[in-house]
Amino acid sequence: MADEAPLTAIRSLPSWLLGRAAARGRGLVADALAAEGQKMWHHVVLSAVRDLQPVAQADLGRGVGLDPKDLVGVLNDLQSAGHVLRAPDPRDRRKNAVTLTDEGARLLTRCEKAAREANDELLAPLSAAERDQFMGLLIRISGTDG
Repeated sequence: MADEAPLTAIRSLPSWLLGRAAARGRGLVADALAAEGQKMWHHVVLSAVRDLQPVAQADLGRGVGLDPKDLVGVLNDLQSAGHVLRAPDPRDRRKNAVTLTDEGARLLTRCEKAAREANDELLAPLSAAERDQFMGLLIRISGTDG
């Protein structure tokens, strides 16, 4: 069929395959996080707060690449559930600093476990050596330093 040629051509592109793999990975992680009652951005923000706390809300948004109004929604969700606290930043009282609560730390531990298991499922067809090689190659082409 003539209609299959473009599909074959598209499906042979690394960018298409990476997009499909990324979509599958995001779906697996999203499902795993949903079992914890969380969304992807909740997990990202919890992880960043843990690593950076106390962190100014604006710095947090820049650090994770989230629009300020979207960040406010995520932080509202996390604060109302008792996972983070926002209080005046001791270094600059005009800003809010975000910290993780003990319950937030416990939730993050569960989310990290769920995300690792989802990624293990994604990479299950690969051997340990292939996983290491794959990760190295992804880092090289992603423009990140790992």
